Amino acid sequence: MLLAFDSTQQALRAEMLLEYADIEIDIRPTPKEITAGCALSIEFPGENLSQVKEIIESEHVEIRGIYFKKDEMYVTME
Repeated sequence: MLLAFDSTQQALRAEMLLEYADIEIDIRPTPKEITAGCALSIEFPGENLSQVKEIIESEHVEIRGIYFKKDEMYVTME
């Protein structure tokens, strides 16, 4: 799964919050097929989706969207 952002500030804030919650994450460049204002995205295991959504919502982190890989392309969950 992948979180994309419109600002680097929000990406770094989400990184801190997710690491604090002991969720395994990787910071990576935003894939070219995702239009976002920030070049950083956060990759995380799908089994942590509900926990990630809960943290994002409760901490009011602004995201572009949550994506998953399907047929070698990222598609949005929303």
